[in-house]
Amino acid sequence: MEYTEFITHVQSLTQSNSREEAEMATRATLETLKELIPKHQARELAAQIPPELSECLQGREIEASQSFHLQEFIERASHKENIEPTTAAMHVRAVFAVLQNAVNPEEFKKFHAYFSHDYEELFVG
Repeated sequence: MEYTEFITHVQSLTQSNSREEAEMATRATLETLKELIPKHQARELAAQIPPELSECLQGREIEASQSFHLQEFIERASHKENIEPTTAAMHVRAVFAVLQNAVNPEEFKKFHAYFSHDYEELFVG
């Protein structure tokens, strides 16, 4: 999936009038993902998304991933976007939906395995 297509899908799912808002939502979600998943998984995921976005998953210094629940994920993403958590939750859901369509199903299954049960609402289908 190309960058423009990815962002357009996020923008559509968030029902945003602003492409910039969709870009910020995508980057905030991916940067928060980088804090949660192991470095090798972040690299594998980065290889399957547009290069303009893969940089958001790179550069983590430590190997050990942090473990935090969905609510904290949303709070971290909202802080990165400087928006209310309720809006950030919609953004995170949209980015996860687009990721699921952009990434190879087998790779997405591996990615999905790193999340606790409270994240299930983010995984469609």
